[in-house]
Amino acid sequence: MLEAGLLPRDCGGSLAEGVDGLCAVKWLLVQSFIDQRLGWLSLACALLAVLAAIGAHGRPVPAAARVLAWLAIHAGVWGLVLYSFEPAAVGFMLALLLLSRAAPAQRGGGEGEGAEQPGAGLRVERLG
Repeated sequence: MLEAGLLPRDCGGSLAEGVDGLCAVKWLLVQSFIDQRLGWLSLACALLAVLAAIGAHGRPVPAAARVLAWLAIHAGVWGLVLYSFEPAAVGFMLALLLLSRAAPAQRGGGEGEGAEQPGAGLRVERLG
């Protein structure tokens, strides 16, 4: 986007000079590359999500932790694509582990459920 000239060339260089419209998009894009900020955002969101989930103590993962984990997943994917892979990979994996823990339990197959036969709902009759 920067090299193709899709964004304006003459923009202020800092927030103090004022950034608006497409110049704001350009500023955010450039800032995401500096010091691997996109990857660090992913890692920070994942760590905050894990800390929020630890406070749940066996209860379901709080909604705020899931939102932070999803933000970490998205920032981690973009960090991996845009060469911020070291912190982004760790943030992505932490968030993925948290979201897999937060997934709802599958129905059926539990020990506490009735002893129903496998074909009971299929209306299959015995042959003998």
